[in-house]
Amino acid sequence: INKTATAAGGGDNTEVNCAWVDRQNDDFGLAMSAKLVIIVEAVLGIGETLTFAGNFQDASDIAGTDAADYGDAITATIVATGESGGETVDTTVEIDVDLAHAKQFIRAQLTPNMSAGSADTVEWSAALVFYGHSRTPATAAIDTVGGPA
Repeated sequence: INKTATAAGGGDNTEVNCAWVDRQNDDFGLAMSAKLVIIVEAVLGIGETLTFAGNFQDASDIAGTDAADYGDAITATIVATGESGGETVDTTVEIDVDLAHAKQFIRAQLTPNMSAGSADTVEWSAALVFYGHSRTPATAAIDTVGGPA
């Protein structure tokens, strides 16, 4: 998914539904874990911040049948801060997801939020990287979602 937002305008503090993704692979079976990677390019004023919050959902099919929230919500986390006026900040955000108890289809719901009243902008992209069986990826994650309660 590729999205943009403007502080206090379009896309800011608005939940984005990512596409449903099938975690079944004919060669490797059902992915048991994933990493959500969010790539960010933001223009932020001095001291202004960009946060991301969100959650995951699972479902029985690609249409989202029986969709339900999966795991804990992703707490709003500051991912970028402007250090000089109009500075471009590039960063990557990672979130690990234990899919052991999820249905076959999964999606992220993400909410970018900029602290500025106007002018700041962000372009961001998100992708899920799946892993099989009980192997989990190396991590620099800000959060982990799913797993036993």
